[in-house]
Amino acid sequence: MRAILQRVRQASVTVDDEVISSIGRGLCVLIGIHKNDSQPDIDYIVRKILNTRLFEDASGKRWHLGVKDAGLEILNVSQFTLYCELKGNKPDYRHAMGGEAAQQFYQTFLTQLRNQYNGDKIKDGRFGAMMQVNIQNDGPVTITIESPKKMDKTGNSEEV
Repeated sequence: MRAILQRVRQASVTVDDEVISSIGRGLCVLIGIHKNDSQPDIDYIVRKILNTRLFEDASGKRWHLGVKDAGLEILNVSQFTLYCELKGNKPDYRHAMGGEAAQQFYQTFLTQLRNQYNGDKIKDGRFGAMMQVNIQNDGPVTITIESPKKMDKTGNSEEV
């Protein structure tokens, strides 16, 4: 799994000219799902999203609190293009998990995130839809997190 964490002052998702989800201060997280991802990848990414220290504490000390400790919101957006590989100038998405499997995996991810935090603070876009994501970055602070690569029996990486 790949997650792009963006610290935001506010963020929203619009589909067909309708705002379907929005948050105030917190994180906007773009989520990419690799075709070989499994439950341990969800465990790792959820832990990192909730606990990576990107926020200041009450005294103003920077990089001291995770989104969970700060009690802030999270807007998640599924984005298969995070597993794009260019073939010349043509995008190739063969490393991304496909359709229904990806949707189920993404729902499992959201459920786990809600179970480990305050479910009311977890928002998401619409899986598979063409979305307009509006973000007011804070900082800007943008962090890329990737679950550890798995090795096959010969010691070769299974991911990109």
